[in-house]
Amino acid sequence: MTPNSVWPSPLVFSLVGPGKVGSSLAHWAISKGGSLKQVAARRTRSANALTSALGGRPTNVNELSTHGEDLLLIAVSDSAIQPVSETLANRRQARVVLHTSGRIDASALSALREQGSKVGTLHPLMAFPKVSSAVTDAKSVIFGIDGDAEAMILARRIAEGLEGSAVEVSPESRPLYHLGATLAAGGVVTLIASACELASRLGLDPKISRGYLRLAEGAIKQAAASQTIPEAITGPVARGETEEYLSQLRQLRSIDSELADLVENLARRTRHLLNRTGS
Repeated sequence: MTPNSVWPSPLVFSLVGPGKVGSSLAHWAISKGGSLKQVAARRTRSANALTSALGGRPTNVNELSTHGEDLLLIAVSDSAIQPVSETLANRRQARVVLHTSGRIDASALSALREQGSKVGTLHPLMAFPKVSSAVTDAKSVIFGIDGDAEAMILARRIAEGLEGSAVEVSPESRPLYHLGATLAAGGVVTLIASACELASRLGLDPKISRGYLRLAEGAIKQAAASQTIPEAITGPVARGETEEYLSQLRQLRSIDSELADLVENLARRTRHLLNRTGS
């Protein structure tokens, strides 16, 4: 089945929370022929901006009613999901309601389930430093889903229609699944930023920082091309150059003990991963 035949067209939907994630998903849905009806937000300006670009009308959560629509997408902070759903449950809402959190499962929408909507989650496993308006950015993205059967069917069709794929993540797994996502995105950037800060403290040319970034990009491409990710690990610890590593660690500890602790823990984790693979 081709992506175009998978996509639930026409998809009539509304959005609560036109932030980076919600706005990106709205752009992608419109690119596939979806119809945006309403956008609710705490800040009127953000709702106005999105509806000006994609259509629909701005409103507020206290007035939003999406009865008769295919989908209500809730893209708000984790702490706001349940209160927002309870407010929305005072009126009839869309056939399916999905929220975009990776950490929180579909039970946060139980108030909407009780009033008749099928509820679930649709978490795009990618970083959103800014709004992504190009639907091609969704290609190959993994979407974590859970919830009612009908909600997961729609979530899966949306993911596959965007040329991504949907993977069910159980409620009990979601907190650590989300932590893994944080390590894979924010953790990686923190490591690169730490390397760049070290170069700056050493008084090296700023081009070194760009070089570190290119180095990281190459390492990630190598990991993507490997049969298993650990086999792409490189560096003195992976090569067994223990004395060289310990000498570097001693020098680092003399100027930044906190970063040295991080490097030492990473080395232990490297050894652990390589031992598990028999390297």
